[in-house]
This record gives sequence, structure tokens and C-alpha cells, in this order.
Amino acid sequence: MDKFIEGLKTFSPQLLQGTYITIELTVISLILGLILGLLVALGRLSNNKLINKACGVYISILRGTPLLVQLMYVYFVFPELGIQMTAFQAAIVALSINESAYLAETFRAGILSIPKGQMEAAMAVGMDYSKAMRRIILPQAIRNMLPAIGNSAITLTKNSSLAAVITVSELMYQGQILVAATFENILIFTLVAIIYWLLHYPLALLVNYLEKRGDYRNAASS
Repeated sequence: MDKFIEGLKTFSPQLLQGTYITIELTVISLILGLILGLLVALGRLSNNKLINKACGVYISILRGTPLLVQLMYVYFVFPELGIQMTAFQAAIVALSINESAYLAETFRAGILSIPKGQMEAAMAVGMDYSKAMRRIILPQAIRNMLPAIGNSAITLTKNSSLAAVITVSELMYQGQILVAATFENILIFTLVAIIYWLLHYPLALLVNYLEKRGDYRNAASS
């Protein structure tokens, strides 16, 4: 125990620095993923066959290839195409587009769960498709999707550890650097695992709360 406490004091500053980067990666990628995912979901629901098909292919490619491959592609291939970016920026791009593919299906399912009659009623009172979607459909759909979005945030937090392979100084990368310098494998990787769990735990509690709240509302309305 004394060794653990001493190691905690010694390694915490560097690991906390990595934790901050991990949180940055997660928050920025989730925000961008939500925006892009919503646009792709609307594209999948579009009556325009070209847009619908293009969004379907986008989702299929990103869900059908490993995130690690996508990270490596963005970091190593994009510069050859003239798109220069730092390792952190490459990680944001890869994590965001990967997350957007999964969130797009979440958004699409959430929107389709709203009865069609609500869109018809909105249009009957003079709203166009865009206004009805913003004011009537999306607010209800997003409320239903909050638990799924929370689960996506949990997955994204853990997936951000893959950014270590392209030298982003997040938590996992900092742990690897410390292990290479000290050979304290058990202690350092245990601390890394504990920090990831601590990052995940509040999100898990929030998801459970939202799921229970949703069940309560469904029970109350039935």
C-alpha cells in the first residue's frame, strides 16, 4: 500500500495531464460527432436518393472499418493529400467522424420513433419541414435518445485511448511513457485503469438516471 501511495504521488501529475487531454478529446469529438451525426441522419431520412445513398455509404464505411485504421489513415494519409494537421487534430477528426456514424443511426432511430402524425399535424398548421423538425420532432427525439448518447460518450472516452498510437499525449500515452521510463507496469497501468473508471463512472450514473426517468415517463403516460 505504501508503494501504491508513493507511486500515486510521483506519477499523478503526468497522468492528470494526460487525463485533461483525454477529456478534451472526448468532449470536442462528442460535440462534433453529434453535429455531424445529426446531419448524416437527416440525410439518411431525405427523399433525395443521392443524398440518402451517400449517407448510407458513409455510415457503412465508418462502422465497417476499425477506429484504429481510421486514426492511422487520417494521421498518415491526409498529409499526403495536402491536409496537414497535428496528432491532436488528427485524433479529433478520426474520433468525430467515427462517432458520427454511430450517432447518425441513433438520431435516425430516435426521429423514426416519433409518430408520423406529429409531422403531419405540424405541417397542417403551416410549418415547413425544417421548422417542424426543429420545434416538434427533434426535441422529443433527443429526449428519448439521451441514454444512448450517454452510452456513446462512455464508449468515446475509452476509444480515445487509441489516440496514443499517433502520439497524442492523452492518458494512455502518458502511462506508456512512464512505464518505459520506470518499468512500473503493474502500478502505472493500474492507475491508468482507475482513472478511466473514474471518468466513466459519472457518465454511467447519468445514463442509468436517464433510463429510469424515461421508463418512469413511459409508465406515467401509458
